[in-house]
Amino acid sequence: MKSEIKFALLSAALAAFTLPGFAQSADASAQGSASASTPVTGQTVQQRAENQQDRIANGMKDGELTPGEASKLETKEGKINQEARAMRKEDDGHLTAADKAKLAQQQDQLSKQIYQDKHNAATQNTNPKSEIGKREENQQDRIAQGVKSGDLSAAEAARLEKSQAKINKEVRKDRAANGGKLTPQERAQVNRQLNRQSHQIARATHGGRH
Repeated sequence: MKSEIKFALLSAALAAFTLPGFAQSADASAQGSASASTPVTGQTVQQRAENQQDRIANGMKDGELTPGEASKLETKEGKINQEARAMRKEDDGHLTAADKAKLAQQQDQLSKQIYQDKHNAATQNTNPKSEIGKREENQQDRIAQGVKSGDLSAAEAARLEKSQAKINKEVRKDRAANGGKLTPQERAQVNRQLNRQSHQIARATHGGRH
């Protein structure tokens, strides 16, 4: 009987030593499987950049992204694009394996940020009733279309969205100070700002840069 108890205790002790090693081995195997993805190529980097531009444009158009959010996302996209161009310039138009890995990591981070911003509580009204609101929505759609078509670079879109966000913020502030309405003077001022913004969108989208 005593020998059976000793055998049971010895078996339990052996299992205790074996399980952690088995668990570590399983984790390493899973991690290896997760990292065994499709190799990143220069074309993949470009395709992902275009895909993420489309996601941002769609988020702008359907109201999931506010101008402020879109401006920050486009700024990050512009920096990644600029870095990719610099990398290609240093290597005769090509990306090294290290370049591709670095860009892929940055694109992963941006992809997560796009998802988070599109699914948070901040939204843009896509069916405004006021004249000012409709103009803001129209210009937001024009910027989104420029992003989607490639007529606007990420840097251009970032500047336009930053300007749009500033106008929207000013309108909200004025409305809050006047019981939800704009005075005739405020309305005239906002329309002038929107006129300038409209001209900037037109110039940017017809500038020939993609």
